[in-house]
Amino acid sequence: MSADTHVPVRAEGPRSAVPLRQLWGTRVRGALRRAAPALGLYAALRLGGLLALALWSWHAGREPHRLLGRSWDSAWYLRLAAHGYGHVVHGADPAYVYSDAAFFPLYPALIRAVRTLTPLDYTDSALLVSWAAAGLAAWGIYAVGERLHGRRAATLLVVVWGALPHAIVQSMAYTESLLTAFAAWALYGVLTGRWIWAGSLAVLAGLSRPNGVAVAAAVVLGAAWQICQLWRHRAPDSLSLRARQDWRLWAGAALAPLGWAGYVGWVGLRRGAPLTGYFEVQRRWGSKFDFGEDAWESVRAMVLGKEHLTYAMSTAVVLLAVVLLALLALDRPPLALLAYSALLLVIAAGGSRYFGCKPRFLLPAFPLLLPVAAGMARARQRTAVAMVGALAGLSWAYGTYLLAISVSAP
Repeated sequence: MSADTHVPVRAEGPRSAVPLRQLWGTRVRGALRRAAPALGLYAALRLGGLLALALWSWHAGREPHRLLGRSWDSAWYLRLAAHGYGHVVHGADPAYVYSDAAFFPLYPALIRAVRTLTPLDYTDSALLVSWAAAGLAAWGIYAVGERLHGRRAATLLVVVWGALPHAIVQSMAYTESLLTAFAAWALYGVLTGRWIWAGSLAVLAGLSRPNGVAVAAAVVLGAAWQICQLWRHRAPDSLSLRARQDWRLWAGAALAPLGWAGYVGWVGLRRGAPLTGYFEVQRRWGSKFDFGEDAWESVRAMVLGKEHLTYAMSTAVVLLAVVLLALLALDRPPLALLAYSALLLVIAAGGSRYFGCKPRFLLPAFPLLLPVAAGMARARQRTAVAMVGALAGLSWAYGTYLLAISVSAP
């Protein structure tokens, strides 16, 4: 896919005689029908992972429901959903103060909404939101893959995403699935020239997780690239007129950063430092951008035999992500996808502490898997099936280890 590939700014065409609602419904049903095989395979992969976790947990006398719904950060989200912001935990080291302001608000708000509207408790509400988001994410990933490489590659893209080593997180009460859903459909909006759609979804992504800023950056850069294309192919006077006519391009780009910037600014205002307050909260958690210094020390500790399997897997995943980013760049994808993936990788690799969590931070970076999916689509069917089987086995085994055996946060 060439980086020169772009979707022209849409001009007004003749109005269809078919009612808009009926036309929209037909398109959605058609898109869902094409994605159905990929979604079925994704569901089978995740159910297999959940079954493996359940069998081992019951064998070890642990409760899989609790592991999925109340582990690590999940407990913070559930507390936020029930009580709102204001909870602080002081660490044994006075340098560390853990404030719930580090967690973005959309996921707890959705949990609370489901809890209010259904008989489910907070844990089950959180899992329902995560599982629904994972399904929407898989559909969005398929839509992006189909747009760029066709149906076979799109199906394999979804399958590989569902068989990643840390794919168990997609089934937990965590926010990665939610962010991936908004990101995938926002990127699809960029690819198809739906700028209001893309900008609005970027707002929601920015309210979901700190690295949701990558979605906003992708939308803004996609819009900038579109304007550059107009400059290249049209006279300046024509560009000015066309750009003013299609206000959606500008509005989508203007909307995109508002979710992330709004929450970061709100935390900053509450702490009396509008620009730096949120980053101070993160720093007190021990999380800051240190250009990979802490990551290097973690790898060094692993090589010297001081760390366990999660660090080895994290090292492998981050290094593989770097290679995949290079392969993606060589394929010359649309700029928005490349920028989104690169920024997620920089944020994950360059952040301090929580080294074992870096593969989880990279789960939303599904465009990195496009070269893998495209390569598998060109391979023989038996080869592709064998690769999927091996990935699934690794994912189920490691997901079980991560939640039921490891003492490190996923």
